[in-house]
Amino acid sequence: MQHAYDMIIIGGGPAGYTAALYAARAGLDTLTVERLSPGGQMALTGDIDNYPGFDAGIDGLTLGMQMQKGAERFGGKTKYAEVTGVDFSERTKKIETTNGILQGKTVVIAAGANPRRLGLPMEEELTGMGVHYCSHCDGRFYKDKTVLVVGGGNSAAADALYLSHLAAKVYIVHRRDSLRAERIYHAPLMEAQNVAFIWNSTVVAFLAGERITGAKIQNVQTKERAEIPCDGIFISIGREPATGFLNGSVTLDSAGYVVADESTKTNIEGVFAVGDIRTKVLRQIVTAVSDGAVCVHYAQEYLAKTE
Repeated sequence: MQHAYDMIIIGGGPAGYTAALYAARAGLDTLTVERLSPGGQMALTGDIDNYPGFDAGIDGLTLGMQMQKGAERFGGKTKYAEVTGVDFSERTKKIETTNGILQGKTVVIAAGANPRRLGLPMEEELTGMGVHYCSHCDGRFYKDKTVLVVGGGNSAAADALYLSHLAAKVYIVHRRDSLRAERIYHAPLMEAQNVAFIWNSTVVAFLAGERITGAKIQNVQTKERAEIPCDGIFISIGREPATGFLNGSVTLDSAGYVVADESTKTNIEGVFAVGDIRTKVLRQIVTAVSDGAVCVHYAQEYLAKTE
């Protein structure tokens, strides 16, 4: 018979590796399946200064690797593969991956969320050729150049502030007349001499040859259009939950997030959702970590009841 893990965790971000730590430490046979590298989207963040315990901050990749080591210290295992499908119809759940089929008595969905795209023509082809979704990953290529940031939330504001220390000019294009970001970002951005705001506007087309040369924007009120020359465009308009591989196996909300409350329980017994992928008010590293600990508590209850 194929080996069945006590717990399979899909995704090695902060929620996933906290679940792995708590599960392995509790003596559960635990496997984390991660597609790229420990930390998930957190690994793409340069400076994290709102996670307790690091008074000087820490970069996301380092924190992710430390979380992985913490789980492995107690015997947690990691398998690098992409999950392509799941079957939760039986008590022992099946996980289909690019490296074969895995079986687990419980499953934790911790796949996170991916950057939302604008959906414009040539967006995919221009990704990495002037179109970017991570300022800390790619901002260094735009030192003393002109960049455009699309969005008005916390992520967009943080991206613009980071880029303002590198680029000669930063344009922020937002569909509203004020930022939605927390007020901590407002003053630094307003005071930055190289940051300009383009309010009530959206990007409607990319201007490019082999790479980005600018953007065509449209005022949402007047419908007037203009062209803004720039060297790079950073898109920061939120994220989409990475739930495609679930194929309707658990209940999703209207935005595509897995329906699970603070217990992290889904509609399928023995299947839990943690971190950014589940329905929740606040998506932060600390809330993801909390989910990871909570799900193991309920997973142990489920295992005790079914074994």
